[in-house]
Amino acid sequence: MNSQYKAWVPYRGPFDPCPPIRVKWYSTPPNLYLGFQQPDLPQFSPMEALKLGVLWPVLYSPYEGRFEGREWGEHK
Repeated sequence: MNSQYKAWVPYRGPFDPCPPIRVKWYSTPPNLYLGFQQPDLPQFSPMEALKLGVLWPVLYSPYEGRFEGREWGEHK
């Protein structure tokens, strides 16, 4: 499976007065990589599904804070 977090480097013009943003991050949900939902997928237990917010592990996407675990410009 592909990484759920992608990065891109925005263009910065030579006369841009703003401080540069070296890397911008965005997340892609796991359902983009799942062509269709197959029957009989494994499931979380009911309590675990309520805690995580999703029934199927293949669709689980953990939330990480904006810069939790990485520094500015650091590629994950």
